[in-house]
Amino acid sequence: MNYGICNLSIVSLRFENSDRSEMVSQVLYGDLFELLEITKKWSRIRLMYDNYEGWIDNKQFICLTENEYDSLNQLSTKLSTNLLDIITTSTNELLPISIGSNVAIIDYLNHSFDGAINDSSFSKSTIIETAYLYLNSPYLWGGKTPFGIDCSGFTQMVYRLNGIQLFRDASQQVTQGEALSFIEESVPGDLAFFDDEEGNITHVGIIMKNNQIIHAHGKVRIDHLDHSGIFNNESQTHTHKLRVIKRIV
Repeated sequence: MNYGICNLSIVSLRFENSDRSEMVSQVLYGDLFELLEITKKWSRIRLMYDNYEGWIDNKQFICLTENEYDSLNQLSTKLSTNLLDIITTSTNELLPISIGSNVAIIDYLNHSFDGAINDSSFSKSTIIETAYLYLNSPYLWGGKTPFGIDCSGFTQMVYRLNGIQLFRDASQQVTQGEALSFIEESVPGDLAFFDDEEGNITHVGIIMKNNQIIHAHGKVRIDHLDHSGIFNNESQTHTHKLRVIKRIV
């Protein structure tokens, strides 16, 4: 069985094996994955972190043996916490990386890094502090970085930087945690999920204090949350219909 590691900063994960195909997510520096299918130019992969699948360009990763994969997989995760940081390669070239990149693997790649990494400690208040780092990031379908991010990529990365694992899509994340009966029971850091007319979960955001929510809609923004859903402070209209509130931690 074949494995791989992302040695570049931000790589597109596509629905099909074509540059023209929809980007369904992104692979960040240090992400490990299993190679499910290999063609001349593309490989279908399953990410180790959340089992998400898609196609990646063969020029944008390094293959690993099973022993190498197992060894790297056993390392304690160390995520970069600055919005943008720099890796130095073995040839003294600079490689910019985004927040949330796994720098635990730098020795294997013969890279060096002296930036900030996430602390092993956790308190629920740090979820909101981390969410603020992404404020005003533009919305990008499949995105997972401050340079472009979607609603579930935003919640997944914020939680990941705090040591909590979420699935990739909102429809998957809603299966996690404990459902709350009322908004009044929620505390900052809980997740609110929203559905469409058919009842499909299509959106997620992080609850803040004072009936506010931070979420990716056009950009990562802060709006009002009530029993009906999200009230957009700029358009003065409800944009998303509330389905359920979940407490993950």
